[in-house]
Amino acid sequence: MKKKGEFRTLCVHEGNLKDLKFKGSVSPLYMSTSYAFYEEGHNRYPRYFNTPNQIGLGKKLAALEGAELGLIFGSGMAAISTALLSHLKQGDHIIIQNDLYGGTRHFIKETFPKYNISYTFTDGLIIGNVEKLIQENTKGIYLESPSNPLLKIIDLSAMSKLAKGKKLWTMIDNTFASPVNQNPVEFGIDVVIHSGTKYLGGHSDIIVTSNEHMKKIIRTAKNLGGSLSDSTVWLLERSMKTLFIRVAAQNQNAQKLADHLEKHELISKVNYPGLMSHPQHELAIKQMKGFGGMLSFELMPNVNTSDFFKNLKLIKPSMSLAGVESTLLSPRLTSHASLTETERKQQGITEQLIRFSVGIEDVEDLKNDLNQALINAEKNNKL
Repeated sequence: MKKKGEFRTLCVHEGNLKDLKFKGSVSPLYMSTSYAFYEEGHNRYPRYFNTPNQIGLGKKLAALEGAELGLIFGSGMAAISTALLSHLKQGDHIIIQNDLYGGTRHFIKETFPKYNISYTFTDGLIIGNVEKLIQENTKGIYLESPSNPLLKIIDLSAMSKLAKGKKLWTMIDNTFASPVNQNPVEFGIDVVIHSGTKYLGGHSDIIVTSNEHMKKIIRTAKNLGGSLSDSTVWLLERSMKTLFIRVAAQNQNAQKLADHLEKHELISKVNYPGLMSHPQHELAIKQMKGFGGMLSFELMPNVNTSDFFKNLKLIKPSMSLAGVESTLLSPRLTSHASLTETERKQQGITEQLIRFSVGIEDVEDLKNDLNQALINAEKNNKL
């Protein structure tokens, strides 16, 4: 397990490219889309994910997660779809955690039937329930912890042990935790996926894993062509130098705001792994180094959701998450809009549920903005 000091140093220095000509302090940016041909197996080409900037950033991400290799994609679904399709074929079966990002769920439901790949969503997070879903043709298990948007936690060590015992691979979307707070590889998870537009601070998505699994992924990745431009790779590598200090500040703010909201009379429930009331709080302590900057909460029935958003002055209603600025959204209308109403109810996604991405602003300013928006939304509801 990496120490905090070591992690901070890796954020700043690992994977940096040396400017041999001018000795610049930041990595040079290589914009070429064509490189000289030398010999078979050593050809650089952007779609092959092997340009200097792509390789450098991959090394940084792999080092932060304790993995062997990293691959940088142009979008979230490019990373997720490539990782899954490279490990599955016609006739295979996969077990998928029921509580996960709506876009991932939509991709699976829309795409897998076309390839005759079967799947089963879990009923809860208990390892025994997952084991019952394993079939003769099951190849792997896909996870998300903390989950989006209810911040549910699954026992990564127990899940990995189950999978390895059944000769299955495991994948996890680790976006909500970030490498600062959780390193699934330490618990035996095979493939780790991050959305780089979130805590990592850029505009891409990343897969880190072992040499064995990366060989499968890279073959599919070259064919699907989901690589990222080197200019954006360079921006992401630069942003990651401050990853630790940004996430540390967001961890602190989120804990204080979760405590505050849990006591608020206009909030019925708060979902945050750092709260003692969270069902998997002890598990989160065991496998996370910090509880993250994401939380969600339920407005009381007498608080109008639309008015609450309109009354916010500092916190921004926004589709994304994990920036240095605080944002809020309704999962029912955004991240999980592609689900049916029945599926949303099964996951606990209601009209009153709010997902809160906590930024680095002054925590008292954030509290004040939430308080006034809640009070005014209730007043308007009474009129």
